[in-house]
Amino acid sequence: MSKHLVIVESPAKGKTIEKYLGPEYQVMASYGHVRDLVPKEGAVDPEDGFRMRYDVIERSEKQIDAIAKALKKSDDLILATDPDREGEAISWHLYEVLRERGLLEGRNVYRVVFHEITKKAIQEAIEQPRELAQPLIDAQQARRALDYLVGFNLSPLLWRKIKRGLSAGRVQSPALRMICERENEIEAFVPQEYWTLDAKAEREGQPFTARLTHLDGNKLQQFDLNSAELAHEAQGRLNEAANGELRVAKVEKKQRRRNPAAPFTTSTLQQEASRKLGFNASRTMRTAQQLYEGIDLGSGAEGLITYMRTDSVALAGEAIGEARGLIEERYGPDNLPDSPRQYKTKSKNAQEAHEAIRPTSVRRIPDEIRNRLTSDQARLYDLIWKRTVACQMIHATFDTVAADLVPGDSEHRFRATGSTLRHAGFIAVYQEGRDDSADDDEDKRLPEMAEGDTVALHEVTADQHFTEPPPRYTEASLVKTLEEYGIGRPSTYASIISTLQSREYVEMDGKRFIPTDTGRIVNSFLTRHFDRYVDYDFTANLEDELDAISRGEKDWVPVLEDFWYDFRDRVKEKEEKVTRAEAVQSRELGTDPKSGRPVSVRLGRFGPIVQIGTKDDEEKPRFAGLLPGQKMDKITLEEALELFKLPRELGETPEGEPVMVNIGRFGPYVKYGSRYVSLGPDDDVWTIELPRALELVAEKKKKDAERFIKSFDDEGIQVLNGRYGPYVTDGNKNAKVPKETDPKSLTLEQCQELIANAPERKGRGRKGGKAAAGKSGGAKKTASSASKSTGSKAKATGSKSTGSKSTGSKSSSSKSAGSKASTAKGSGTKATGTKSASTTSSKSKTTATGSKSSGKAATKKSGGNSSEGKSGGKSGGDTGSGETPATSDTVTASGRDSG
Repeated sequence: MSKHLVIVESPAKGKTIEKYLGPEYQVMASYGHVRDLVPKEGAVDPEDGFRMRYDVIERSEKQIDAIAKALKKSDDLILATDPDREGEAISWHLYEVLRERGLLEGRNVYRVVFHEITKKAIQEAIEQPRELAQPLIDAQQARRALDYLVGFNLSPLLWRKIKRGLSAGRVQSPALRMICERENEIEAFVPQEYWTLDAKAEREGQPFTARLTHLDGNKLQQFDLNSAELAHEAQGRLNEAANGELRVAKVEKKQRRRNPAAPFTTSTLQQEASRKLGFNASRTMRTAQQLYEGIDLGSGAEGLITYMRTDSVALAGEAIGEARGLIEERYGPDNLPDSPRQYKTKSKNAQEAHEAIRPTSVRRIPDEIRNRLTSDQARLYDLIWKRTVACQMIHATFDTVAADLVPGDSEHRFRATGSTLRHAGFIAVYQEGRDDSADDDEDKRLPEMAEGDTVALHEVTADQHFTEPPPRYTEASLVKTLEEYGIGRPSTYASIISTLQSREYVEMDGKRFIPTDTGRIVNSFLTRHFDRYVDYDFTANLEDELDAISRGEKDWVPVLEDFWYDFRDRVKEKEEKVTRAEAVQSRELGTDPKSGRPVSVRLGRFGPIVQIGTKDDEEKPRFAGLLPGQKMDKITLEEALELFKLPRELGETPEGEPVMVNIGRFGPYVKYGSRYVSLGPDDDVWTIELPRALELVAEKKKKDAERFIKSFDDEGIQVLNGRYGPYVTDGNKNAKVPKETDPKSLTLEQCQELIANAPERKGRGRKGGKAAAGKSGGAKKTASSASKSTGSKAKATGSKSTGSKSTGSKSSSSKSAGSKASTAKGSGTKATGTKSASTTSSKSKTTATGSKSSGKAATKKSGGNSSEGKSGGKSGGDTGSGETPATSDTVTASGRDSG
């Protein structure tokens, strides 16, 4: 039997660690979180010291049983979950579950942490156990409680006042505010005209350009030349004064140094992967997790990078030494600085992984292991490796030249600048990407010039410009801004962005965020009525308080009290005083000239709509959805009335099916009979006529006919051509037709056998339906939490195993005597109990808190104007009745909470 049971979070790293530790150790995975708050109101009770009710996650029960069975055969328990506050919480929750089952009596409990999965790091961690860090556990509980309280109080308010399916999170809402405020800036921006004048000159056959900097001896400001008249008048004077030549009045030569960027933190890795690889934050973190947990390079899996959730830019001395040795060998001693580069972490509370993200060994050259990695893994590893090596290399050196050029004897002045790379230094390996700015380090050479020389002037050009609004946020620039404001933590950014998209608060224009009408209405509601809670400084200060809890400087319950009572009162006040019409920003546009009824625009169940009439009218209101590009706050009465000219009846098909054209949720379409076909990119819903519509219908019928192979109608089974080849379907399951089989020859029995052997289809929920809790293999689920009343004093220290005290709902307690036992080091450790607030059995079956949603029909286009939610084709429901509020912003795409 194994003496020591080691618990990690994912099975991928578990196999690697077990190989390093040897036969006396059994390594098992918790598969992330094992407990979560019960997914209903009352899971956090502010009136009882913020007591938190939590339960074993249903998917974790089988694994906990397996861990419990293995523990009975082991001498001690080693908790080796990830080295951050969430990893601490996972260890604590598992400790509590096992203690409640009475499995820790007579066994020592240890907490060990490591920041890379290498043999040396694992063995050193086992030799240096510590106790569970209560401040980290408390900080995670406080964060989870805050997110729960916001989610379960603010989200239902949005449902009642605006529409179902919305959510508001403590960190998500300020991020949405940033995107909306940037869009407001862009819309309010008034371009200003300005002109620049450039001299196109030449010296010894080498052309170059110089910019006008002084006119009549006065330094030009950006808007001094703000019209064509002024620019052309100045252009004429310059040409006249120059008479085809410019005199070199001054030449300045300097050297400029550029230092390498610091090694990666979670945030900077997400930014660079977005800029250089086109990865979103979720894809970056998922790939980094794989590199951290281990890749088989031929002799078993081994972690390739250090822990990827960190705010630190520090590097271990051993890693620096290895990098310097590689640089000297690979790039030469002239690329190695005299002393190692040390980087200091700017974050006020760098996460508990005390190193930057780096390769576990820079001797693993990317090109040499590329064939062992997936494309994403290879590209991300290459990025991390290059950044790490470059950060220890010598600076890049540029020769810069600036020449002032004067036309004739005037007081006008042009300036030409040039820059050449003298010594590449770290640039030979890596350059940091940039947002919205050109790289100014490219070679831009000037010809040799000396004071008093003359150069030929070919012409002076005048160019018109207009100032531009600030750019919309990309993922990289949004992450950077959130970090600068101190909002959220890097490990939460992926989930914040994912939630904004899944809730349809934002959409993408290329790689940039644009707020939807829904997002803007939610943001307007929150900034108007909950201004304090979406304030950047307030959110950042709350993060600072959570960090103070993690350092043991503050108690978590007073922090929650300061937040909760004012927030609760604000929710109650707004529920009573804010009307739904005010919340959805209903706006009257005018009167319909045909019916005399009012025309208004508002947010409907499926998005922004225009409405003729009111619910109080004898005749039912008419509805029409806004077109892509139309905005609720910009649409006019005339534009709104145009929408009611749809659907347009065009005639009939040769088979007698009525043909009409309309616009639905998924764009413009032709409807023929009960079927639909989308309009082409060059078709206009307002002008398309029957002949063109019939062309589209004929193309669709041909495509459908080619898709159909055969059918067994009585059994509801079809053989179809799909995107990936022929397949059999009964509407519930799809089965691929084997390559060696002619799909036309399939019998009913063969089709039934293929379907019976096919895997079950994965359930499809509404987009964003589980925004708050993702599922992913061994990834982490929403953080379970404890409470003030739990006390949570779990320890693993010293040489004794003392009793473990449990209180459920402040009513019962039990004590278990400990006993001495040997450890991995041969010494004992003290495992003291924790007060537990659990009031439900660990066997209860509940799922992680999230949002359940009904399916959304996407196969047919919804139409325009009969009544809201029934226009044209089929459209699915917004959310099911079983939906619960999202309680956390901080779940990443892999299901992991913040660090």
